Amino acid sequence: MGKKKIRVSDSMGTVEIPADALYQAQTQRALDNFKISPLRLPPVMIRALALLKQACAASNRDLGKLDKPRADAIADAAAAIAAGRYADQFPIDVFQTGSGTSSNMNLNEVIASLAGSDSLAVDANDHVNMGQSSNDIFPSAIHVAASLEVHEALLPAIQTIESALARRIEQHHDTIKTGRTHLMDAMPISLAQEMSAWAAQLKSDRYRIQTSLTRLQQLAVGGTAVGTGINTSADFGARVCERLTAASGIRFKPMENLFEGLSTQNTALELSGQLRTLAVSLSKICNDLRWMNSGPLTGLGEISLEPLQPGSSIMPAKVNPVIPEAVLMVAAQVNGNDTTIAQAANAGNFQLNVMLPVIAYNLLQSIDILANASTHLAAVIDSFTVNQDVMSQNLARNPILVTALNPVIGYRKAAEIAKQALRQNRSILEVAVEMTDIDESELKVLLDPGKLARNDPGKPE
Repeated sequence: MGKKKIRVSDSMGTVEIPADALYQAQTQRALDNFKISPLRLPPVMIRALALLKQACAASNRDLGKLDKPRADAIADAAAAIAAGRYADQFPIDVFQTGSGTSSNMNLNEVIASLAGSDSLAVDANDHVNMGQSSNDIFPSAIHVAASLEVHEALLPAIQTIESALARRIEQHHDTIKTGRTHLMDAMPISLAQEMSAWAAQLKSDRYRIQTSLTRLQQLAVGGTAVGTGINTSADFGARVCERLTAASGIRFKPMENLFEGLSTQNTALELSGQLRTLAVSLSKICNDLRWMNSGPLTGLGEISLEPLQPGSSIMPAKVNPVIPEAVLMVAAQVNGNDTTIAQAANAGNFQLNVMLPVIAYNLLQSIDILANASTHLAAVIDSFTVNQDVMSQNLARNPILVTALNPVIGYRKAAEIAKQALRQNRSILEVAVEMTDIDESELKVLLDPGKLARNDPGKPE
């Protein structure tokens, strides 16, 4: 026997909804119309919409547009939703009307049901949606949601990796290893120098994202249907932004041009591009870690990642670099999300972009998984061990050390020494002693890997 249903009406007629539902007719129409995927708007997007509704209600009250009992009831209901309550009342597919009207009305209807009572009638359109349109509220919610996630999750996660790297760099200034270009042996560097590239990448990525925030924290609210602000007060958007700032601690302000806010999603696209750059940085770090960890016998074996789980269902004792692999998959997903967002951002037709929900879903997913992946990767960086013996043995046999002799004996002679060392599987020092008239003590100084890593060949004392 199915759940009990009740009949409700909207401007198009009557539909049936579950008797225990807080949503109303327009939400049900969306549920009937959009049965495309299991994807739903992320919780932070519902939170952002609710925060906007709360700020709009209070602003309408202050402007004398909405009476205090209704405004306060709407604001209280919106605050409860923003706190994570009633999450099951927002079931609409991401793939819906391109303006996000279905989800905007879903919020309006649930808030109206929660705020209304026998003694207080609250209408989803006339009261909860007062001074608003889906066309300005949904783009604003994308910016609010992304700002919340960046401030609360992503930036702290990036800083967690930066801190982990700073600790490891401090430990390994004197840990010298073979550098590699084209995956081939090159001149020595310190492990600290190698990791400093990772740290610099992440610092630059963080700055890029922070720069995007200056535009992300500008909102289209107040533009209503087409950007002109029809049916609302001229200072409505500014009031809403002030209240959002007070509620979130993030400084929001109205966009200078509200027509841009409705008709384009360039800021979301910009942020997505910065997220893709971060994903590339994480990929670089993960691939370096995987190569350095490869082995244990036939790979590089320069470091050992913390063993976390068995690596094979058939090969006993096999352990794989599972966290770097997971982070690489996150990077691939973010790259795909960025492509989707770029395609969706192209759907700005006249006064409205009509792919807003899919932009919201992909942008917020990218922020979320990058934040989580960054935290996981920070733990990997903190926990790997350095196999100093392997690094030292590789350095001693590295024929490219002969580069340090170029200024003394010339490129051609140095190449002869390197080839001879490779053929005979001997050290450069041994062969150079035989093939040059340079004193062994001077050669030891010239070929000292630590000095070479510091670009300080020096002279024998």
